[in-house]
Amino acid sequence: MSLFLGCTSAEHAEDTEIYARVGEAKAYPLVNLSKELVRSAKQETDASQIIQKLANLSRDQLAEELDSDAAKKAFFINVYNGFVQHILMNNPEKFDDRGAFFSTEQITIAGEKLSLDDIEHGIIRGSKVKWSLGMIQDPFADDFEKTFRVVKTDGRIHFALNCGAKSCPYIAIYDATKIDEQLDIIAHQFLNRSSTYQAEEEKVYVTSLFSWFRGDFDGLDGVKDYLRRYEVIPEDADPELEFKEYDWTLELGNYTELDVKANKTTSSH
Repeated sequence: MSLFLGCTSAEHAEDTEIYARVGEAKAYPLVNLSKELVRSAKQETDASQIIQKLANLSRDQLAEELDSDAAKKAFFINVYNGFVQHILMNNPEKFDDRGAFFSTEQITIAGEKLSLDDIEHGIIRGSKVKWSLGMIQDPFADDFEKTFRVVKTDGRIHFALNCGAKSCPYIAIYDATKIDEQLDIIAHQFLNRSSTYQAEEEKVYVTSLFSWFRGDFDGLDGVKDYLRRYEVIPEDADPELEFKEYDWTLELGNYTELDVKANKTTSSH
């Protein structure tokens, strides 16, 4: 049986049940708006109206809808990926200075000016300090960040965020009611595409994301648990980790569609 398709723990099963109950009871129009942002990027159509709607959202309205980690992750992963694609399609030279690209406040959500770093590290990762390997939570988070940040850091988000580089995961569209399954699927896809297991060397070559954000994966032993869970290495294997060099070449337009029902992905470029 494929490990990533089923629950790996009682906690995972409980989370999935919670997501299902939430989905039955609630619609997510603002998450749907974030999905439209990604679709417009994929279709290379004008997103100015969508961007304006995101900027003009009421903070109270947004907080009312994003009342779970599932909804927060779906909304802000879509926002991050959609804006990266639109910004770099229009101004690819911004990627020449990646530090400025990620740290500049160039996105407005519910009246709040945000950087890509604010969205990734402050909100989606739950106020993690960027250069702390995922070990330290920022004690100086502002009120907006505290309102919208996820409660429990989820390492799988690193396999869903696309910053415009060649080594990044493919872009999918995430739904608040399906995101737990979707993140499992994208994690399986990305890790099996980007990892190389050499049994004879007792080594596994993996993405540098595991090194940079190791705290989000519960340390290096936790990294191996992820590799076992998503079928990169056998259950009884304990190989040495080797981190691949990240290819920062600008590469836009890498999309994938997640088929939750069939538990598979199809990619497009």
